[in-house]
Amino acid sequence: MLPASHLWAGALSQLLILEETGCPHSARHAICLLNHLSEFDDLDEDVRQLFERASQRLERRIPGPALVYGGK
Repeated sequence: MLPASHLWAGALSQLLILEETGCPHSARHAICLLNHLSEFDDLDEDVRQLFERASQRLERRIPGPALVYGGK
């Protein structure tokens, strides 16, 4: 089962804003949303890994300290 569609839509929106404007705040918001999505208990493991990979790739792309979200 997939997490709430509003979280998916929010992450996609932030990724598009990042691509269109280069805004690092959008990258940070996308990272938070992707990390939150990856924490859903009933998420398929392949999808979880996809979210984690995307989050890690974004973290490498933006300057500044690493973003910490949740308990991970």
